[in-house]
Amino acid sequence: MIHIKSPEQIELMRESALIVSKTLGMLAGEIKPGVTTIQLDKLAEQFIRDHRAKPGFLGLYDCPSTLLTSVNMAVVHGLPTDTPLKEGDIVSIDCGALMNGFYGDHAYTFEIGEVAPETKKLLEVTKESLYVGIREFRTGNRVGDVGYAIQQYCEKHGYGVVRELVGHGLGEKMHEDPEMPNYGKRGRGKKFAEGMVVAIEPMINMGTQRIKQLKDGWTIVTADGKPSAHFEHDVALVDGKPELLSTFAYIYEALGIKSDEENEFRKEALVL
Repeated sequence: MIHIKSPEQIELMRESALIVSKTLGMLAGEIKPGVTTIQLDKLAEQFIRDHRAKPGFLGLYDCPSTLLTSVNMAVVHGLPTDTPLKEGDIVSIDCGALMNGFYGDHAYTFEIGEVAPETKKLLEVTKESLYVGIREFRTGNRVGDVGYAIQQYCEKHGYGVVRELVGHGLGEKMHEDPEMPNYGKRGRGKKFAEGMVVAIEPMINMGTQRIKQLKDGWTIVTADGKPSAHFEHDVALVDGKPELLSTFAYIYEALGIKSDEENEFRKEALVL
C-alpha cells in the first residue's frame, strides 16, 4: 500500500532528510586515510542525537550501527569496522534518521584521496544515473520508467546494475511501497501519484551485476571483487514533478565542490 503524504508531512520529511544530509556533510570533513568507519559511525550517532533526531538504522532489523559503510567491492549494508581507510579507497556511506515521526535516508560514495581514474568514472556515472532516474519520477509515469532510465544509462557505460537490491518508498517507516528497482521496462509497475515520497538509489558495479553476502549477515559485495558505487536521494512528487528533500550540498561545501546539479529539482534555492 502506497502512503500519500500531505504538503505538511512532506515538509516534516524534508527536515528528516536534511538531518541526514547534514550528517553526511559533517562526515565529509572527517573522511581521510587512517580513519576507521567505526570512528565515523560514532561521530554520526552523536551528531544525529545532538540535532534532536534518532539514528534511523540503529536497531532497525537488528542493525548494530548508525551508518552502513561499504568500502570498495562492498555494494551496500557494510558494517563499520576498525580497518583504517586508505588512499585510493572508496566508501559508500548510507545513513538514516528518524525525526518528526518520519525517516530520512540517503547515501553518498566518497573518494579517499586520489582514486583510480576508472573508479572515479564509476562514481560519476552512478551519480549521474541517480538524476537520470529522478527525472522520470513524475505524475503519469511508473516505477519501470525510473528503473529503465537508470539501467540504460549505466549499462551503456558497461557497468553492472544490481538486481536484488532496490530503492523504496519512505515515510513513517524506513521501507514503504513501492519498491524502486534500478532496472525495468517503461510503462510497467505502479503509477506515480502526487504526494509520493521515495528513496531512489542506484547501486552500480564496475563489473558483473552479480553480488553475494558476507558471513556477517549484512555486507553485500560484488561477485567479482570489483568496486561498486551507491548514491541515494529522498524525492517527493510535488506539483507533478520530482522535488529533492535531501541534498549533497553539505558534502560539497565540506569538500570545496561547486555544483548546480540539484537546481532543477528545487523550487527555491537551498540555504545552507
